[in-house]
Amino acid sequence: MRTRTLLPALLATALATGGLVLVSAAAADAATVIEVSTAAQLKSALTAVGPGSTIHLADGTYTGNFKATIPGTASARITLTGSAGAVLTAGGGYGLHLNGASYWTVKGITVSGGQKGIMADSANGVVIDSVTVHDLDMEGVHFRKSSSDGVIKNSRIYDTGHDGRGMGEGVYVGTAGDLSDKSDRVQILNNTIGPGVGGENVDIKEGTTGAQIVGNTFDGSGLTGANYDDSWVDVKGNNVLVADNRGSRTTNNGYETHTQQSGWGCGTVFRGNTSDLSGSTGDKQLAFNITNYSTSCPTTVRGSNTVTGGKGLTNITVTP
Repeated sequence: MRTRTLLPALLATALATGGLVLVSAAAADAATVIEVSTAAQLKSALTAVGPGSTIHLADGTYTGNFKATIPGTASARITLTGSAGAVLTAGGGYGLHLNGASYWTVKGITVSGGQKGIMADSANGVVIDSVTVHDLDMEGVHFRKSSSDGVIKNSRIYDTGHDGRGMGEGVYVGTAGDLSDKSDRVQILNNTIGPGVGGENVDIKEGTTGAQIVGNTFDGSGLTGANYDDSWVDVKGNNVLVADNRGSRTTNNGYETHTQQSGWGCGTVFRGNTSDLSGSTGDKQLAFNITNYSTSCPTTVRGSNTVTGGKGLTNITVTP
């Protein structure tokens, strides 16, 4: 490989951090790859990247709070990648904070410890792929402050909410009570969420539109009930698709919809979901507990959904 000519400031950073290695592929216009093996190098790399760059983490433990603020572009994404043996661990705060860092891909790594795992704030087009997130005081992955068109896929999230306040959602989209947070069109695809998640496996907040929750496996064995969390998924946003998921071990219901703000919690479609409510002890014990159904706030529960255990599929008319 050839070494790309570096900007003086970037070169100074590399020297100051004891060997931050930047290489490029043979083609002159290839994107830069930054090889990282220490926490100090990672912090430097997060300030050195530009559109099209990749930060590659060697296996090891990276202790600290890591923040990215430089955005990529839709045509030249920034990538942070490594194996599950590359572990970001924090004693508090956020493990990885994508703050205004639009068009990032985070792939393969592990994030554990701290208050929250991966936080996207004002960051559009973030893709989180094949990561492991666990052992946190609060939620695992959060799309917030109008972080639209994000994706969390092929990932594993477990053991969250250690602070005991029931604030440990697996994936959290939006902000409670804040209709200005338009974290729209977030896709939650083919993940395994639970066990030990101390809130809903997925919580979609009012103010957000167009989320898709598809192909996931949910385990509700960590539900605490501290903040009314008694289902795998709680939908308070609009026009959400919930399809082809499998859920087991819940305290009450499988999926719920709620209106927390007028005009929200409407338009959800449930199809092809498999619910096992065995062992549920709540008052409803429904696969789909629709709390806000009306002609002006519809919800669709398709006949392709199935349930075992509990007291039934849903409390509204099933659509073929």
